Amino acid sequence: MRDYISSLARVIPPSGIRRFFDLAEQMENVISLGVGEPDYATPWHICDAAISSIEQGHTSYTSNRGMEPLRLELARFLYNHYQLEYDPDKEMIITNGVSEALDISIRSIVDPGDEVLLVDPIYVSYAPCITLAGGVPVPVPCLAKDRFRLTPEQLNEKITPKTKALVMNFPNNPTGGVMRKEHIKAVADIVTDHDLVIFSDEVYAELTYEGTHVATASIDDLRNRTITLGGFSKAFAMTGWRIGYLCAPREITDAALKIHQYVALSAPTMSQHAALEALRHGNDAMREMIDEYYVRRNLFVDGLNRIGLSCHLPEGAFYAFPSVENTGLSDVEFAERLITEYQVAVVPGSVFGEGGINHVRCAYAVSRADLGIAIDRMGEFIKEL
Repeated sequence: MRDYISSLARVIPPSGIRRFFDLAEQMENVISLGVGEPDYATPWHICDAAISSIEQGHTSYTSNRGMEPLRLELARFLYNHYQLEYDPDKEMIITNGVSEALDISIRSIVDPGDEVLLVDPIYVSYAPCITLAGGVPVPVPCLAKDRFRLTPEQLNEKITPKTKALVMNFPNNPTGGVMRKEHIKAVADIVTDHDLVIFSDEVYAELTYEGTHVATASIDDLRNRTITLGGFSKAFAMTGWRIGYLCAPREITDAALKIHQYVALSAPTMSQHAALEALRHGNDAMREMIDEYYVRRNLFVDGLNRIGLSCHLPEGAFYAFPSVENTGLSDVEFAERLITEYQVAVVPGSVFGEGGINHVRCAYAVSRADLGIAIDRMGEFIKEL
């Protein structure tokens, strides 16, 4: 049956993250820093809202765009937190996680042969989504010396007459890098001059530790060329609920809605009720989680540097991205030996692009006790090397 597999399905790689997650599941006594998922259960009042919706018989399809009360509440949330103004009836779609939002927005914009720039390192799904839409992913290096931010110099170097769009993900997975207002403004003129569309995945927006997150679409001249992508998975500990959103000018959401209608129809109804409760009453629990991640970040990054793995202080998300270059091992060798010999799972940085080579991604969304054990084991591994 191999001959029947499409050429596109053949060329996209399997997720390098899942490989190490699967290894960790098969071993005992493993501290897994591999999967980017909160270690908190979804707050019960959010679960209760979903259960209540089922009990009341709300188990049918919703509007393709999503429930109107949810869109209205999301519009208020985005305005109050990030000064973003979107019409909930014309410029918003509730999706099956941010993953679907990314997929349908890319397919709404990208034609075969279009080049799409994407910051590098970046989460593993972006380049395959571009490829599946017929586009050509073009990585733009975000360097450790720049705290993994996108710079005008690096962006300019990659633009060609075929360039149509730019994918940004800040706070960044895997580096924890953040773009402040001045950094976004520094690339805004380039984006405008070359008439590019921006896909801005801001699913980690709430997990910003120093200052507050600056939404790309809040910057002058970028609002009408930015597709804002976000969700509930990280900030509200709702990964399994598969609920996200896409906000953009009407022409784009109209196009994305047509694709959404055919591939998903609507997001799960009970998940939408849960998301509505999260927006209305979930802020306190979210704040507690973020405060705890802040403490874990400081403890873990300090521990990495203490054992000899140089690591910048990530300003957002819940990932540390230390360099392993001084160990003499590649990032893949380091990760493979660390899990098999010392039962700590991390992800090789190279699966996130060339910019991740000689780094590993460590998710510190685990307990302080487990982080301490992980640092001790990694320290023993470094001593052995």
